[in-house]
Amino acid sequence: MTLSDGELDRYARHIVLREVGGAGQAKLKAATVAIVGAGGIGSPAIQYLAAAGIGRLILIDDDTVDLSNLQRQTLFGDVDVGAPKVAAAALAAARINPHVAVELRAERLTTENAADLIAGADVVLDGTDSFATRLAVADAAHAARIPLVSSAVGQFEGQLGVFRGWEADKPCYRCFVGNAADAAGDSCADLGVLGAMTGVMGSLAALEAMRAIIGFGDDSAGKLLLIDALSFRFRTITLPKDPGCTGCG
Repeated sequence: MTLSDGELDRYARHIVLREVGGAGQAKLKAATVAIVGAGGIGSPAIQYLAAAGIGRLILIDDDTVDLSNLQRQTLFGDVDVGAPKVAAAALAAARINPHVAVELRAERLTTENAADLIAGADVVLDGTDSFATRLAVADAAHAARIPLVSSAVGQFEGQLGVFRGWEADKPCYRCFVGNAADAAGDSCADLGVLGAMTGVMGSLAALEAMRAIIGFGDDSAGKLLLIDALSFRFRTITLPKDPGCTGCG
């Protein structure tokens, strides 16, 4: 995978990083990232992955842009209200970087179609707000042995984990959450969410997707990052592999 002169200029600040270099940038260009959910977390993730030069983005979301989204989903503007999120996101990604190919999957991901929707991805990034969808994504990524970057946010808090549960010493997503059925719970429409918090979590999710592709720094799989913006606190915990897990045990 070679880089054109224009791409060498575009990605120069990556290429001068010893941990990335030309070889790492070429890996990004050759990679495919499936992003499930083009909302609060998906919006900044799409922006930064497109800017980083990921060769192909698969955008999976069946929703349309609503005026209430604009407080945190910075990929969209007033002109996008009513448009399918994946279509508006694809246009925004093209404006950021015309070298990135974008595939649109304007479908709701379910246990029945998850495997097909993420097929061909090197990394799956999940930023959905439905627990049932998150389990379906996690199970499909685990079955296909695709690294899963899972990010969630609520009010002033966020969490981020990377899962490769098929490895002997790494937990899967079900090791973390168990097998609980999807609960109705309260949505961000009910409880609220700080817009900038979704930006933080989406940007960190994009960073972890890039780490999974290039392999820089410490391996983050099997760890969970917890962020509390009210107390200005970041902490990381190690997630154990559950020997009785129905997903990977």
